[in-house]
Amino acid sequence: MVEDELALLDKNINEFWNKFKSNVNDTSCQMVALRDTYKDINKAFAEKLSVKLKEEERMVQMYLEYQNQICRQNKLIQEKKDTLLKLLAEVDGKKQNLEVLTANIKDLKEEYARKTETISTAKKSSEERLQRLQKSVDMFKDRLGLEIRKIYGDKLQFIFTNIDPKHPDSPFMFCLHLNEARDYEVSDCAPHLECLAEFQENVRKTKNFSAFLANVRKAFATVVYN
Repeated sequence: MVEDELALLDKNINEFWNKFKSNVNDTSCQMVALRDTYKDINKAFAEKLSVKLKEEERMVQMYLEYQNQICRQNKLIQEKKDTLLKLLAEVDGKKQNLEVLTANIKDLKEEYARKTETISTAKKSSEERLQRLQKSVDMFKDRLGLEIRKIYGDKLQFIFTNIDPKHPDSPFMFCLHLNEARDYEVSDCAPHLECLAEFQENVRKTKNFSAFLANVRKAFATVVYN
């Protein structure tokens, strides 16, 4: 009985051992299969991750290049804007200069017109005075023996004769012209008359040239008789 029980126990132990070995072998195979599957999955995931990272890196590079292009474009736009503002400032400056120049030209034209009018008025006044002088000459030529000559520097030379009874052809003369103030100015008197400055002042005030000529002739006669 004991031997049978030992034999049975030994049989059971062998069967258990064989089943255990079989189970262990199956488990090992499953573990290996799982390990290989894990490796394959991990490898596929790594490959996909690598592709994804490369794609993202390419997108990042494209984004950075796009940003650089935008920066370059913005810089170029700013440079063109600055150039345009500079040109506009120059145009405004030239416009202002043109306005100033136009105003100056207008002022010069107005000043020229005023001076032209002043010169025309002065010329007319001179012509009127010369006409009065000519009338006086015509009136006194025969009576006073007066001759008038136009000499250098727009001067008129007045020559009296028939003053000295002993020498009726002897000349008594002076020169007359209009100064910058358009007043009569007497010079080159021969013989010299002390009262000539007084006569000049009177004719400037009264504008009575006939009386001036008469006074000068009287003064020359006084010199002769004295």
